[in-house]
Amino acid sequence: MTLPTLLDIEASGFGRGSYPIEVGLARADGSSCAFLIQPLPEWTHWDPKAELLHGISRARLRREGRPVRQVAQWLNDELGEVKICYSDSWGYDNTWLSLLFHHAGMLPAFRLEALRKLLGEGQLALWTPTKEALIEELGIHRHRAGEDARLLQLTYQRTRELAGEA
Repeated sequence: MTLPTLLDIEASGFGRGSYPIEVGLARADGSSCAFLIQPLPEWTHWDPKAELLHGISRARLRREGRPVRQVAQWLNDELGEVKICYSDSWGYDNTWLSLLFHHAGMLPAFRLEALRKLLGEGQLALWTPTKEALIEELGIHRHRAGEDARLLQLTYQRTRELAGEA
C-alpha cells in the first residue's frame, strides 16, 4: 500500500491573527520530520491555551525556529515532486500554509487536500477508535506537527486494513 503524504501544522492559536509555529510531514515511506517556525515581528497573536496543548513557547520559537522563507522552501523541496499532500484539518492548515507562503514571498509547488477525500466509509467509521488506540499503543505525543502527521498516516493505514480497503 502506498501511503499518502500527510501535513500537520501547529499554530499560535485559532482564528483571526493566528499563524503557523510548527509544520510537520509524514512522507510516503513512513518517515516524518518537523520544523519550528520563527515568528515574524508582525505575528503577535498568542493564545496561552494553544501553548498548553502543543507545549511550544514563544521563547523557544525565537530560539529554535527556522525563518519563514526557509520553511516554505523546505516544503517546496519536500513536496514539489509529490504534488499533493493531505491534512485532517484542511480549513486551518490551508489558511496557515497560505500565510506562510505569502510572507515567504513564494508560491507552493504542491497542493494541500482534505484527508477525508481519501477515506472510504469503512475507514470513516473506524477512524476515531483506531486513532485513539494507536495513541495509546505507540505512546504518541499529541499536538506536535511531525508526530500528529505520522499518527494520521498510521491511522489511515490501519483503518484501510481493518475496513478491508487495502
